[in-house]
Amino acid sequence: MALEAAASKEPMKERPSGVDWAEVLSRTFDFDVFACVRCGGRRRVLAYVNEAGGERALLEHLGLLTAGARLAPARGPLQPSWC
Repeated sequence: MALEAAASKEPMKERPSGVDWAEVLSRTFDFDVFACVRCGGRRRVLAYVNEAGGERALLEHLGLLTAGARLAPARGPLQPSWC
C-alpha cells in the first residue's frame, strides 16, 4: 500500500507526443517510408491530419475525389458446371 501511495504522488514522466511510425515500419517490414523510389532522396512530412474531416478538406484542396468507389452488388455462390 505504501508503495502505491508513493508512486501515485510522483509526477508522470513525459513521453514523446507521437509514435515514430516510420521507425516502426522500418523495424517491422524493413521498409524506409522516407526513401524516394524514383530518385533515392529523402522525403519529409509536410502535414499531419489530426482532426475529423481533415482528410476530406485536404483531398478537396488538391482537387481529388473525396467519395469512395461504388461497391458492386453481392453475388450468389458459384454453381458447379454439372448442375
